[in-house]
Amino acid sequence: MAWTNLQRSVIASGLAAVALGAGVAIPAQAFAADNGQQQRVVELVNEARAGAGCEPLTSDERLTTAANGHSDDMSARDYFSHTTPEGVTFDQRIKNAGHSSPGAENIAAGQSSAEQVMDAWMKSAGHKRNILDCSLKSIGVGVQTDGWYWTQDFGR
Repeated sequence: MAWTNLQRSVIASGLAAVALGAGVAIPAQAFAADNGQQQRVVELVNEARAGAGCEPLTSDERLTTAANGHSDDMSARDYFSHTTPEGVTFDQRIKNAGHSSPGAENIAAGQSSAEQVMDAWMKSAGHKRNILDCSLKSIGVGVQTDGWYWTQDFGR
């Protein structure tokens, strides 16, 4: 049986209420990622790339894992950087997630929709350059809604 996003949300909310009523702690990350917003960012990126004559990027689960992990980490530890407090860089995080050819990374914070974050990235020369880099072939998008931390990881 295929579930709609609304059905999934209702079930998740019900399970959370039951768990909280029983005194069970639920990590923020369990309900923080917004897959619809992540997919919308990929669509908007590919629309922008088409306008620049680039091939569309394909979603890559390894890049998505790296991007989600970084968004979660920035939110949990209250920092905003391409490099973790321990000095781990975006390319190291991408390789650690199993992708052998890191390309670039964009991060943002505070925007509450895919359209808002893409607008901000496209108004920034460096972020726009990454999005429109025709040598990049794949993408993973992460979002943590607690503070709205966004990460785009790109692969070659």
